Amino acid sequence: MEVNVYDFDKTIFDGDSTQKFYLYLLKRQPKIALYLPKQLFYFIPFGLGRLEKTKFKERFYSCFNIVKNIDEEVENFWSLNIKGIKQWYYDKQQDTDIIISASPEFLLMPICKRLGINHLIASKVDKYTGKYIGLNCYGKEKVIRLNKERPNTIIKEFYSDSFSDEPLAELAKKSFIVDKDNLYPWWEYKRKIKNK
Repeated sequence: MEVNVYDFDKTIFDGDSTQKFYLYLLKRQPKIALYLPKQLFYFIPFGLGRLEKTKFKERFYSCFNIVKNIDEEVENFWSLNIKGIKQWYYDKQQDTDIIISASPEFLLMPICKRLGINHLIASKVDKYTGKYIGLNCYGKEKVIRLNKERPNTIIKEFYSDSFSDEPLAELAKKSFIVDKDNLYPWWEYKRKIKNK
């Protein structure tokens, strides 16, 4: 069966869901600000390429261990932010759609259920500790996860805001770069950027 595959953040959702969830938590449970010095400390080695992305995210997500009622907070967050799902996605949506994202699975599962999206592949993160279970679902890892969890998938159309998703774009019959609410053919857009 041919299916359409989508990235989530800045693709079908307006913004970065993890960043927005963190800012939401800061307002609701401001005690997580106690972790800010530690989080900012790890930005330096990460920015210099001395700290691997998954390890950086684990350290950033460590504040989850003092969040009360995190499942309830996630649900409330999406009640406030479901409006961020882009209209063009609703217009194209099919029951067979697959979302593949680097964002935490526990964060995206509730919104996928609300939208009627039955197939989610995302980073497995312990919502109580911020620890990763496996690798960050990013770049080539997205292809590995897709082949493992949905073998023999034929991608009819693929949508993402980032060239880091080129391993998936290469597998699709048609691929599109998403820039806000605009959709551009992947390879044409890439050539255009290179020729600027």
